[in-house]
Amino acid sequence: MCGIAGILLAPNATSAKPLRAIVQMTTALRHRGPDGEGFWTDREAGIAFGHRRLAIVDLSEAGHQPMLSDGDRYVITFNGEIYNFHDLRRELEGEGHRFRGSSDTEVMLCAIENWGLDTALKRFAGMFAFGLWDRKTRTLHIARDRMGKKPLYIASTREALVFASELKAINRFPDFRQELNLDAAAAMLSRGWVPDNSCIWQGVFKLPPGSVLSLTAADFAKARSAESLSDRIRQWWSLAEVAEKGRLEPIAGTDEELTNELDDLLRLAVRQRMVADVPLGGFLSGGVDSSAVVALMQAQSSKPVRTFTIAFGEGGFDEAPHAAEVARHLGTDHTELHLSPASARDIIPELPQTWDEPFADESQIPTLLVARLARQHVTVALSGDGGDECFAGYARHLMAARVNRQHGLPLPMRQALATGIGLLARAARHDLVSKLPLSAHARHALRSDRLDRLARLLSAADEDELYQRLTGSSTENLTHHRPPISINGTPPLDGLLSRLLYDDMVGYLPGDILVKLDRASMANSLEGRCPLLDHRVVEFAWRLPADVMVRHGRGKWILRQLLHRYVPERLIDRPKHGFDVPIAAWLRGPLRIWANDLIADMRLSGDGIFDFTKVETCWRDHMDGRQDHSRDLWAALMFQAWRNEATRPSAPAKDLSRIFELAGV
Repeated sequence: MCGIAGILLAPNATSAKPLRAIVQMTTALRHRGPDGEGFWTDREAGIAFGHRRLAIVDLSEAGHQPMLSDGDRYVITFNGEIYNFHDLRRELEGEGHRFRGSSDTEVMLCAIENWGLDTALKRFAGMFAFGLWDRKTRTLHIARDRMGKKPLYIASTREALVFASELKAINRFPDFRQELNLDAAAAMLSRGWVPDNSCIWQGVFKLPPGSVLSLTAADFAKARSAESLSDRIRQWWSLAEVAEKGRLEPIAGTDEELTNELDDLLRLAVRQRMVADVPLGGFLSGGVDSSAVVALMQAQSSKPVRTFTIAFGEGGFDEAPHAAEVARHLGTDHTELHLSPASARDIIPELPQTWDEPFADESQIPTLLVARLARQHVTVALSGDGGDECFAGYARHLMAARVNRQHGLPLPMRQALATGIGLLARAARHDLVSKLPLSAHARHALRSDRLDRLARLLSAADEDELYQRLTGSSTENLTHHRPPISINGTPPLDGLLSRLLYDDMVGYLPGDILVKLDRASMANSLEGRCPLLDHRVVEFAWRLPADVMVRHGRGKWILRQLLHRYVPERLIDRPKHGFDVPIAAWLRGPLRIWANDLIADMRLSGDGIFDFTKVETCWRDHMDGRQDHSRDLWAALMFQAWRNEATRPSAPAKDLSRIFELAGV
């Protein structure tokens, strides 16, 4: 796991001087790789690579990057891990190849040189983003893994094409100009995150998951805009094809046979992700996904696995006691950090710098904190991310199944039911529900926003309208600019649940969940690994019958069945809630001054992004307790906090002439 950067000069560049920016770009990524840095430059060809190293496999200099292939044809700067590199190495050794060290990077280069890039990509099982320079054809190849676990930004400027793991590095290129993308800003204010098919800055795009961009300097001269460059991208793996084929060719088998197959697949995925030359552990929330990953880690470990949980219970849904019970049952070496609400709030000023696109998923707070805790003890942590998207674990998946059943009722009956739920939502808004003797989970379920949404779903006329209401934003539109309609086309799939799962995998997963994990972990120089998103597990999940995902009103049914082999049902089978960060209460209390200052900045900005009348109305209604607008307000506040950070003047550059000399630029 590392940070990468690269520059390809345009043929009309006046000099090779812009290549020197590779030093500043790479330095901006130091948090992603504190164990070393490396540079490689070919001034004549107009190419430069930079690399920050977080040493995980082969800690020696033999793993140093950028790395040249054995035949000197290819140079690579690589971020990620190839989990099946031992198998590939044995195969290549059988064909007569020899290796200097024991890194997966060297195996990657050998595989590419031996089998060709596209064939090698399809053989790699892992997470990765890399820049590869073919010295023979003078072609730059930029590639990203199947699910988009590792980030990769590409920008086109007057002088060059530049790419990097984070926007921090792109911003350091002297020729790059920061110009706000209003479509991306509107999408962020609507969803809380910038979609993976967009970027907050004009002229920048993210390489799509499972794709590669190949071009020479001459190609770049013909395709200078981000749109033209995007047209040159080709898919080497397609989630749409996997989903469509999986639904057309479902797996046949008994419940036990399907659970056995999933058990074998996940054991392999977990085992391969436990390969490291540094301390390793796992995040454990006590939920189904993280418990399944940790259970399979412990089942394949000869010593107690290190596990980590943040105990933060102000919101009423602290899962730390459940995590501790699972840890005791499995026998892990468990670390639990109890945080005060003030300690959690203290990191809010760090968020815009950590997520260098605006980001407003409030679970970023506990994710950043648990990553910081884990890094005190380990360098690699396995995560349960991906279980909800693969095996139908979100409330919208269960709601789709329930409402779909209700759609067998006549529309007038459903509309009457929706009216009744709407009245209950009004009671919740007027705080009448709080006077009833209900559990914290019941109060959470009876939140007015959840009831309002259920009423809207029940009144949908047909499945297509139900799908639109499930996938559409229910938040206030606090900007004058309307968010664009998603450009992700859904392949032909068999029903509402499949359509929702596909949307989550292609949108929410790479745009929110994986961004949250990557930035939170890498800000702490910690590598996060996701066994549930192994491409073999994803392909298997798409072939599963729908009734082994959602059954008896519970999601992730088959994953639960697997977990029950390792952990008693009583420790797992409880309502899903996760971290419930009390943003609504914080905004009315300790964050009120901070929020007021940011709202004042919105008023003074004068750029017309926000519909300030709506912002002030939402703020007053929220402060007065008339309605919970915390989700909308948090997105607007995080956007403004990011904008304040993004427009802050950078520190003056130091004298880097000696570094340029050492880097060959």
